[in-house]
Amino acid sequence: MKLWMSMCYDFTGLHECLATSWFGLVFIGLGGFYDVIGLETVNLIWQHWTPCCVQCTPFILQVRMDRKQDCVKLSVQPSRGLMDEKFIVLVQNVPPCCALTVRAFNQCDKGNKWEAYGHYTADATGTMNVAEDFSLGGTYSGIEPMGLLWSLRPVQGSKLGQRLVKKNTQTPMEVTISVYQGHQTEGFMNQVPLACAVVERWYTTPGVRRIPITEEGLDAVLFLPPGPGRFPGVLDLWGAGTIFVEYRSAMLASHGFASLTLNYLKPKVTLETGKMVDNEYFERAYTFLQKHPAVLSDRIAMLGNCFGSNLIVKMACYFEVVKLRCAVCINATHVQPVGGTLEDTVNHLQDRRSKAYLNEEEQVIWRGLLLPIMTDPSTKLDMGRLQCPLLLVVGEDDQNMPSYESAMDMQKMMEQAGNSHLLTVLSYPNTGHVIEPPYMPHTRASGFRVPKTNEIYMTLWGGETVAHCHAQEDAWKNILAFLREHLFTDRKIVSHL
Repeated sequence: MKLWMSMCYDFTGLHECLATSWFGLVFIGLGGFYDVIGLETVNLIWQHWTPCCVQCTPFILQVRMDRKQDCVKLSVQPSRGLMDEKFIVLVQNVPPCCALTVRAFNQCDKGNKWEAYGHYTADATGTMNVAEDFSLGGTYSGIEPMGLLWSLRPVQGSKLGQRLVKKNTQTPMEVTISVYQGHQTEGFMNQVPLACAVVERWYTTPGVRRIPITEEGLDAVLFLPPGPGRFPGVLDLWGAGTIFVEYRSAMLASHGFASLTLNYLKPKVTLETGKMVDNEYFERAYTFLQKHPAVLSDRIAMLGNCFGSNLIVKMACYFEVVKLRCAVCINATHVQPVGGTLEDTVNHLQDRRSKAYLNEEEQVIWRGLLLPIMTDPSTKLDMGRLQCPLLLVVGEDDQNMPSYESAMDMQKMMEQAGNSHLLTVLSYPNTGHVIEPPYMPHTRASGFRVPKTNEIYMTLWGGETVAHCHAQEDAWKNILAFLREHLFTDRKIVSHL
């Protein structure tokens, strides 16, 4: 079988260099003259003349085993899909049993660069399937269909403490998937890939509507599913360590829920007055969602994480205006002042800052602020008051909040009060504090801006990457199922105390 050479060009900026130079004429001719001059001569010419066009757009040079074969094929299906949807990466027409590196690259909204890669070996037919084949190394190993996304990490030399956050939900997260010869670990930008494909990961399905909300003094964004409605509603509260973001609500709308994501730590009113919002701010947000013409008024839930989930537990137990069909709290605690406002809760944590400590990498661990959990009922919320179904999602390696200890104590309190049938606990070993929707990269540590003081600390969130990312996938599936069970059914709403 005779070797031959073919070339595939990206002519953006390249055709002028090739078409207007003697080098271009020689190079283009190499493909046809190869059978005459041989591989060694081609390589010598290539090495000699490559410096002439170092500014040109990269092209793919492939040596193949048969004239009838096409170029190396890389397909990603679906090439456009929701962020929580799996894709299949398939490589074909490579030499049998050859070593390959599959790399994912993303430049986020902030301009920071992220990458992930896996090392594979093609089968005897020259085919490799990321969804089915074993990664021998890289940023992940084993059979991990979505490892190219959840193991994304800042490229070498990047600033420490980054977290991948999608700010603009109206544009997709674009990921370039590339295939390289051999098992590579660095220098990808200086190498020519065998093939590339761009994947779009969207947070909204076609037809989802994004509506900024300023009524009633609110600073929020409402996402409505496609169609006329009416829809079950979800009030979405993020934690204190996250800038105001929308992507979880956008995804909820893509699954049929009208979702209102609320800016409560730094809304416009706080920026103007310097004062934190009061309890009525949250009641107004709930009432706005409840009365919206596209929302089913008796089918409202709340979903939150971190500090937001703490507020949800309090509202579900104590706010008379708030009547929930169900609540989902990710890494929550009930150890907080029973009365008071948002500012009182923040001050409660500030007063205990001396119990925080640094690890060997000088990352702050905050979970000790609320430990040990006391038996004194005045130090925590009365979980016996809860009258709606509650799903607690718990990362057992949460280094920011004692969420596991809190969940166990909440369960004990509800058993004693006789309402434990309302509680569901999903507890995940080796999982940290920042539990995101599926396939988002694991954030073990990042910068955290303290509410009120605006001090920034490198904070340890916890979790082991593989276990944490598998937990994110499982938790999201169960969160959606829980919301559908309690918001889409026609059961009678349970009234509050």
